[in-house]
Amino acid sequence: MGSESSEPAFEVVVIGAGFSGIGAAIKLDQAGLHNYVVLEEGDGVGGAWHWNTYPGIAVDIPSFSYQFSFEKRSDWSRVYAPGEELKAYAEDCVGKYRLRERIRLGTKVTGADFDEQAHVWNIRTAGGETVTARFVIGATGVFCQPKPPEIPGIETFAGRTMHSARWDHSVELRGKRVGVIGTGASAIQLIPAIAAKVEHLTVFQRTPIWCLPKPDRPLSPLVRGVLRRVPGAQLLARWASQVFVETTFVLAGQFAGNFPGLGLKGEAAGRKHLLAVVDPDVREKLTPKYSLGCKRPSFSNDYLPTFNRDNVQLETTAIEEITPTDIRTADGVEHPLDVLVCATGFKTFETDNLPPFEVRGSAGVSLGEWWDRNRFQAYEGVSVPGFPNWFSILGPYGFNGQSYFGLIETQMRHITRCLGHARQSASTRVEIRPEANRRYFESVLARRHNQIFFQGSCETANSYYFDKHGDAPFRPSLTLEAAWRSARYDLNDYAFAG
Repeated sequence: MGSESSEPAFEVVVIGAGFSGIGAAIKLDQAGLHNYVVLEEGDGVGGAWHWNTYPGIAVDIPSFSYQFSFEKRSDWSRVYAPGEELKAYAEDCVGKYRLRERIRLGTKVTGADFDEQAHVWNIRTAGGETVTARFVIGATGVFCQPKPPEIPGIETFAGRTMHSARWDHSVELRGKRVGVIGTGASAIQLIPAIAAKVEHLTVFQRTPIWCLPKPDRPLSPLVRGVLRRVPGAQLLARWASQVFVETTFVLAGQFAGNFPGLGLKGEAAGRKHLLAVVDPDVREKLTPKYSLGCKRPSFSNDYLPTFNRDNVQLETTAIEEITPTDIRTADGVEHPLDVLVCATGFKTFETDNLPPFEVRGSAGVSLGEWWDRNRFQAYEGVSVPGFPNWFSILGPYGFNGQSYFGLIETQMRHITRCLGHARQSASTRVEIRPEANRRYFESVLARRHNQIFFQGSCETANSYYFDKHGDAPFRPSLTLEAAWRSARYDLNDYAFAG
């Protein structure tokens, strides 16, 4: 595919205006790369925090970690902030860093093709426009495409059906018989939020989730005042939060073989929590049979006690069929419903989700097909050989399980180093060398034996962490190591051409 001109409309196009895209735009400006545009499918910024508005939505790590290190807030209402505060934080970042005029809302990208001769990406949109860019930063994340359940008859249900990621606030739940399919991270938050409103709630569980006590509390005006006025208070809160998240998610997950006691202590805490707050008749059904960390664990003080309510039923028999009026389970029991909520998560490591549109690089090779043949892989989680001038925020083996904000800053440090060198050397084509990519891929595979995914018992977890190849493409490294690498990787691992 040829471009009309070798000079593209933009030096950089960022795809997605969630926190990854917002962070990418801020870092491009700070690096002196001002000729860019951000393309966003939705009618607002914030990504997952724009789309997800279900009852009870909140962060699942402390708010002090779930923010940019350069834009720390002192006015979170709770240790684990509710969703509307994260949406407001996204809007505030867009306003403060003057990104509004750089973001094109309502612009869905449908495909991207690399022009070998012009060294330009041609980005197609649903509106029929083609946007040209020298470089592209994919910032679409993995939680952008809801995954509906594949259950016979679901399209015949005559009541109201909605996915938790596209909550319909026009649906009145009060006095209704509601069914929720799924018990993952979203369900853990929305189930206790709606249980008291509905007439009857049936929760259809395939796999129980590890649920630990949540160290959450409101942040009083006094605490917020200390964070705002006392020198070092915000930094101290952030470091305490970072240590907590690094211990519970990174060390326990990526280094389970080195620190087996962390997982065992976590499982003991989970069982103790179950024993303390759940009635015996449902406790066994809510107890996971797989190792802590095989799926992302959740923290909640409200989820497990919800199953003690008289109007809440936990159903663990497999769903056989959905009819116009009910859900029929494999034992022949019919569960009549007025409203069906699918809390069934998102497409994650699937061919049509990273990114959620077709990307064709050198010689017209499809990125999805390349990954199907070669397994998910990307140099430092950023670049793939054969796809010049294309960089990803959340590529395979980039995220180690800590805060997405840390990932965004780390990957943008990597990307802006590369783009800066390209500008200095007048290079119009930047591509990771196959041998460098191979070296990185071999290095992460050599370390993965310590990850909980390959140390623990994950066979019954039904975890979205695993891809079709049986890999779990998470970076087996400490957060500081990933940050250090992003500032010091060898630029000669890339081929720069003019």
